[in-house]
Amino acid sequence: MKKQVTLVLMSLLMGLSSLMAQGPRQTPEERVKATMEKLVPLNLTDEQTTKTSSIITDFINSQQKAMEDFRANGGADREGWMAKRKEMEDTRDGKLKAIFTADQYKKWIDEIVPSMRPQRRN
Repeated sequence: MKKQVTLVLMSLLMGLSSLMAQGPRQTPEERVKATMEKLVPLNLTDEQTTKTSSIITDFINSQQKAMEDFRANGGADREGWMAKRKEMEDTRDGKLKAIFTADQYKKWIDEIVPSMRPQRRN
């Protein structure tokens, strides 16, 4: 009996720890704020900051909507989702390229975009 209780407690602890390791999902507003904080090294002007914030907000909202649609369809079309995400990223980057200077855009592509991708755990 003692072994069974210990086994159940260990299972519960392991289950809870795996849930906590994932952490809470960020709201779209938190994601926009986090992204804008990563843009500080670009030294954006006030006008650039306003336009960039709008573009990032639109991107995150459309990405969230697309993810909800993907999940609602059972997540079966992974390639379709990947293509849609790539299309949204290309649209975002095209809009940002029009706002940023060449140096700012290079930093965006080389440093900031890779830092925004979720890291896979092994």
